[in-house]
Amino acid sequence: MDAENTSTENNGLTKKELNQIWNRWYWMNEIPRTYERQVAPALMYALTPLLKKIYKDPEDLRDAYNRHLTFWNTDAIWGGSTISGITASLEEQRAKELAETGSEQTVSTELIEATKVGLMGPMAGIGDSINNGTLQYLLIAIALPWAADGLWFGAVIPWIVFSVVTYLYGRAFVHFSYRLGRQAARELIAGTRANLIMKALTILGMFMMGVTAARFVTIQSSLSFVLSEREFALQSILDSILPGILPLSLVMGLYFYFEKKGLNVLKGMLLLTVIVGLLAAIGIL
Repeated sequence: MDAENTSTENNGLTKKELNQIWNRWYWMNEIPRTYERQVAPALMYALTPLLKKIYKDPEDLRDAYNRHLTFWNTDAIWGGSTISGITASLEEQRAKELAETGSEQTVSTELIEATKVGLMGPMAGIGDSINNGTLQYLLIAIALPWAADGLWFGAVIPWIVFSVVTYLYGRAFVHFSYRLGRQAARELIAGTRANLIMKALTILGMFMMGVTAARFVTIQSSLSFVLSEREFALQSILDSILPGILPLSLVMGLYFYFEKKGLNVLKGMLLLTVIVGLLAAIGIL
């Protein structure tokens, strides 16, 4: 790594450059989605102009690309805009420190990754609740009488208004979070504070994973047996011990698998499919 070549133009992003980050994210966030990386390639694509600007050393630029290609998923508007703005700010601050001192000082790659991962769940929850759970249905309810009367614009107005509104406040969030991120990186993130932030974000991420698993992971046992002329259902017994114990066991099993074997989502999905298929074949599930 050449500190002199890390950044030669690190003077802050202009409004045009921030708008470019948002436009690249907004129009591309779902196109490169994969099961193994989810929307991480779209985030990397959105940040590419910034990364090329601040990292002049090819090794640093390659590391930055790889850093933003790891598994990552969030809401397109609330999560994508806010996290991309904060990430841009942190990357810029890190590049500046490398250029001035030759080493990471207050912003490390671990902090950048912890910030992205820690915020993706909470921001996705907010975005899904407000955008998909509230705003779009409110717009549909407003336009529904027009559609019921046979007016064509009753079918398109909710989609148009929703797209325009979410685009505009998403762009505003990028600018706001970029300024907030720069302030946090410059004034708040130092020494023990950085460790506390990373720990807090890790705890928050684990909490959101538990909430998501409890709500969306459904697995039940169909096994039953007879003892003393009484039929017992395994699922009822497990529910009396701890409701949701099977989804919890599944999530924790995957967690320990990834801890031991590394985060390979595709292999994890294949292994899970085989195990569930075998358990279903012998009548346990």
